[in-house]
Amino acid sequence: MASIRLLRLSPTTSHLTLRSLPSLRPVKPTCTPSPQPRKLTITRMSYNPTPAPDRLISAVAYTLPFFNSLQYGRFLFHQYPPLASLINPLLSLYRSVPYASFVAFFALYLGVVRNPSFSHYVRFNSMQAVTLDVLLVLPVLLQRVLSPARAGFWFKVMVWFHNVLFAFAVLCFVYSVACCVLGRTPYLPFVADAAGRQI
Repeated sequence: MASIRLLRLSPTTSHLTLRSLPSLRPVKPTCTPSPQPRKLTITRMSYNPTPAPDRLISAVAYTLPFFNSLQYGRFLFHQYPPLASLINPLLSLYRSVPYASFVAFFALYLGVVRNPSFSHYVRFNSMQAVTLDVLLVLPVLLQRVLSPARAGFWFKVMVWFHNVLFAFAVLCFVYSVACCVLGRTPYLPFVADAAGRQI
């Protein structure tokens, strides 16, 4: 059998007394109310650093290249009359003002782009719209110089080119206006770099 060692406590080495031992009194259980679950409050904030007037002015600026690009859609309007019925009221309103394109161009360039009281966001978007408008005028000048025939291969190339330009201008318009409404800065290919250098 295994032997168990017993500890011998001599009266000289034992410093323990009954008073030094913790009292073993029964503890009454206390009822503490269980903590109530915290209610989560979800706060949804719409934080947009771009003020609403800046977004509105920037979105309106892109109507200049859009209206000036409608001339490229004349072949599409001829093929799809319902599309023309949507655009004609806007176009007639735009053309009812004499020299509307000319006035709008200089109003944007001199009144907004060169005006330091407007924010950089508004000035950049206005300059991008003006640059896009200038780029959309260049094919018209090229067409007047070359004066393609009314039929044949070069006429088909011109129709295709007009349709592509109109689709590009509409996509730029929709993308830019959507970005401006959301308070983001639209960056159009090739146009944004040229606009950024002018500000």
